[in-house]
Amino acid sequence: MTPREDTVPFRSFILKVANRCNIDCDYCYVFNSTDQAWRHLPARMSVDVAQVVGRRIGEHAAAHDLQDVHVVLHGGEPLLAGPRHMADLLNAVRGGVPAGVAVRFELQTNGTLLTKPWLDIFERYAVVVGVSLDGPPAANDRHRLTHASRSSAASAVRGIELLRSRPHLFAGLLAVVDLANDPVEVHDYLASFDPPVIDFGLPHGTHDEPPRRNERRVPEYGLWMSRVYDAWLARPEHRHSVRMLEDIVALSSGVRGSVESLGLAPPTSTVIESDGTIEGVDTLRSVEEGASWLGLDVFRQSFDEALHHPKLLHRQDGFAALAEQCQSCPLVEVCGGGYLPHRFSTDRGYQNPSVYCADLEYLIRHVQDSLRQHGWALYTATPP
Repeated sequence: MTPREDTVPFRSFILKVANRCNIDCDYCYVFNSTDQAWRHLPARMSVDVAQVVGRRIGEHAAAHDLQDVHVVLHGGEPLLAGPRHMADLLNAVRGGVPAGVAVRFELQTNGTLLTKPWLDIFERYAVVVGVSLDGPPAANDRHRLTHASRSSAASAVRGIELLRSRPHLFAGLLAVVDLANDPVEVHDYLASFDPPVIDFGLPHGTHDEPPRRNERRVPEYGLWMSRVYDAWLARPEHRHSVRMLEDIVALSSGVRGSVESLGLAPPTSTVIESDGTIEGVDTLRSVEEGASWLGLDVFRQSFDEALHHPKLLHRQDGFAALAEQCQSCPLVEVCGGGYLPHRFSTDRGYQNPSVYCADLEYLIRHVQDSLRQHGWALYTATPP
């Protein structure tokens, strides 16, 4: 197959440095979904794998003249790798990337294992840290319990408070939306930690197994996030961004967004498992067994070869890859058809609107109406 010349290179490399977790979130797409690949993967990434990953990132950066790359340390719970081993992994990756290319390290954690020695390592390697927390203890513990079915909230909050002692290392908070939780209470609680960013994620669901709703015909997730938007704007002292909402504002204004769950820009991230295998969208594990598998690894293939894998090329097609209903929608340049895993059904693959289509429409219109009320001139364009 002749490589396409219009592909956009990878810029974010998500490293699964640990494939185990010390808590047991019931919605986890790694451990509690259809795909159980983690059972056959190393518990943590070896330094040998990290060295090859670093070289592959370096050659990809050189081939595409990238000035910087984003390396996300992920899991499972990445802190289970241990401080000394993590330092070795960071050295190995950084050592493979040309000196002229900036490496921006980020780590996503549940926060329960954070200690001062960990912060010292993050300081040394300039690693910014995001923490997952779904809200106040009752909200968080609805899904995020330990393996002994005990609360994880207090330990996570202790970790966040420790991280706040070095605010330049604090990347922000990530929460999964739950309709059982009050959106304003959740937002204001998370905002009380002064994070630079609050990132809300919609629960994983497909057309075969749609997300839980109280009223099937009501855009409850859109209503939930709309209340977050109103709470976010209501208090001028808030200085944090809410990533999903800022992306809707940006895309509505003709500016490219930052996440692959909205907009039509090609995704620029790839996932490297603890054994060196390469995946595209690891959240596709929530769809079906093997949905994220490419049959590639860093020992035998380059990231350019992964970029042109048939499973990933459709991510580059943007508008053309969407369902007909999405292509004719006036909000398509903002919604982008929704997140890829949320489009899936066994009979039509990914040629469906998102299971959150009505929710996204409600939320986008709510945000755009607010912008108009504030005199914001919205971007309009005819879909390609």
